[in-house]
Amino acid sequence: MKKIMFTGRFYALIAAVAMLMFTSVNVLAHGMSEADKQRAIEAGLPDYILLGAGHMLTGYDHLLFLFGVIFFLSRFADIVKFITAFTLGHSITLVFATLYSVQANYFLIDAVIALTVCYKGFENLDGFKRYLGVASPNLMWMVFGFGLIHGFGLSTRLQELPMGDGSIVMKILAFNVGVELGQIAALTAMLVLLAGWRKTASFKRFNVMANTLLVIVGGLLFLHQLHGYQHTVLADNFPINTDDHSHIHEDMAAEEKANILDRYPRRIITPQPSPQEEAPHEHGDGAYHRH
Repeated sequence: MKKIMFTGRFYALIAAVAMLMFTSVNVLAHGMSEADKQRAIEAGLPDYILLGAGHMLTGYDHLLFLFGVIFFLSRFADIVKFITAFTLGHSITLVFATLYSVQANYFLIDAVIALTVCYKGFENLDGFKRYLGVASPNLMWMVFGFGLIHGFGLSTRLQELPMGDGSIVMKILAFNVGVELGQIAALTAMLVLLAGWRKTASFKRFNVMANTLLVIVGGLLFLHQLHGYQHTVLADNFPINTDDHSHIHEDMAAEEKANILDRYPRRIITPQPSPQEEAPHEHGDGAYHRH
């Protein structure tokens, strides 16, 4: 009975996440807000540190990947080793892609980042050996490589900000310091959570389900980012503005409904006028009546 209830809640959680993601392309975007852009015009280095920390703490895709990386790591040395590889990777692309203005559509980059979340969940499930019959790729190099991709995603967001005057290099480095501080804060919370969970019987019982959820959420994030990309490519047909976006989908649904109705022949019924009530009359027999 408990297993059935847990499974029901598991699928309910997946449905809730899916509905939240596809309600609007602005939901879970974790981009640079207009307030961030305005603040960046005259921002100093401390402000860029705060922006970097805030962006990492709201970067659900980065955090999910990190959660997958440390999920089974219990030795402090292993945690430091893998997190250092990830940090080096994302620092390299964050700094150099921003410095040399290397750009790409951030929805596509975030879609690839979502796939890294799927990968880590799949690897935690021993999917390569179980389903593909091959050994898992070297995790250290994969984490470093994925760090490069995550750093490029961070760079595309940083490049949305008006850097203004002053040393751009120092601002990039300050933002990166903020990212690292946010990462340390998030990792601390995750490690405390996992350390407590590993001491319970439910960890062995539900770690497979937790990593399966990681794969599923990563897949939903991937679809969500592709949906956002569609809105940037077809901006006239699919505006990103929340209100216009909702109206577009409502109009599309109404048009589709009309098209479905047009596929079936319609029976046209001509309304008949109601007969006028006749006055009482008789046919020579003296009996008055109405038709």
